[in-house]
Amino acid sequence: MSDASTACVALLKRLIAFDTTSERSNLPLILFVRDRLAEQGIEATLIPSACGEKANLYATIGPRDRPGVMLSGHTDTVPVTGQAWSSDPYCLTARGQRLHGRGTADMKGFLAAVLAAVPAMARAELTAPIHLAFSHDEEVGCVGVRSLLAAMQRFRVRPAACVVGEPTSMRLATAHKGKLAGRIEVKGKACHSGMAPEGINAIQQAAPLIQWFADTAAAKAEVGPFDTRFAIPWTTLQLGTIEGGSALNIVPAQCRFDFEVRNVPDEDPDRLLAPLEAEVARLDAELRARHPEAGVTLTWLGDYPGLAMAEQGELVEVILALLAGPGRERIGFGTEAGLFQQELGIPTLVCGPGSMAQGHQPDEYVTREQLGRCEAFLARLTEALADPEAVARLDRACVSLGSD
Repeated sequence: MSDASTACVALLKRLIAFDTTSERSNLPLILFVRDRLAEQGIEATLIPSACGEKANLYATIGPRDRPGVMLSGHTDTVPVTGQAWSSDPYCLTARGQRLHGRGTADMKGFLAAVLAAVPAMARAELTAPIHLAFSHDEEVGCVGVRSLLAAMQRFRVRPAACVVGEPTSMRLATAHKGKLAGRIEVKGKACHSGMAPEGINAIQQAAPLIQWFADTAAAKAEVGPFDTRFAIPWTTLQLGTIEGGSALNIVPAQCRFDFEVRNVPDEDPDRLLAPLEAEVARLDAELRARHPEAGVTLTWLGDYPGLAMAEQGELVEVILALLAGPGRERIGFGTEAGLFQQELGIPTLVCGPGSMAQGHQPDEYVTREQLGRCEAFLARLTEALADPEAVARLDRACVSLGSD
């Protein structure tokens, strides 16, 4: 297997140089991609965010009246704040096989490999098209892709299948958990701790709600439902942050905590959290009766569905054959794949260069070998989509999934 091409590494260097941390604009990168595609005669559509400072990009290479395959990835990255990097995170640094920089694994390595393959895709006489879908704000709850999904709802012809290029070490992933995040804020009544019974202790009022998460998490581990495709085969719940109080001698007037649920695809997180919502409503009414400024609020911070594709089937076999590589992977992190599957009905798989073990970490890296594998996969995909017989097999595989 060949290592990454010079073109791919050069493109990765350009992409890493754009600081696309989710709090920043991704437009400079998106415009670079648009111009790169235009050089090959490929027109890209930009779907701007509501604030106009960010955008998704969608482009089609080949015939527009056939479904084809979509290659999808996000352009934003997580911050480097507080991380001890050995080199500038926004300057690609090579150390042997490893190419270091923020986003090399998650997931600009995949974007670079796709862009390096575009000239060959443009030259190929494709029977079915290749679609490119690059989004913003994935790292903050798959927020940005929602406007792209809305635009695609209006397409007369949608992709027959999608590959999301998140880092899986170029192994094919068919499933991941969903996620739902929320915040609970308890407001009490402050007073001097020597007069504690006259106040409402927000931390103590929050304690039963916090205990609900611990009890429910333990119950999920014991009774499931279970999905053995995952290393942790049950739905998990956890509290990530908590704030409350200002001084030991003051009854705390506020307590706030953030939580998340990572659910197996067969579990409905809304149903799981219904008892919590009922308890929040009960406690809110109780506290408001004691003091007009007291109460409890529950705010949803974001969510995305799990991915649940069959591990066997013709589509999986088609993609595995094109990968010509190490087989399947089970991933514990979330992606936009479940949204493409659930919202648009597009059979979606996850496969890309690098490992999430390096994603979000200081000195994040992807190897040249992994990029080379991705480039080889894209070359074989391009060849297959130029072959009428291979396209017919892909269409059959996707139609059979849609009729299940």
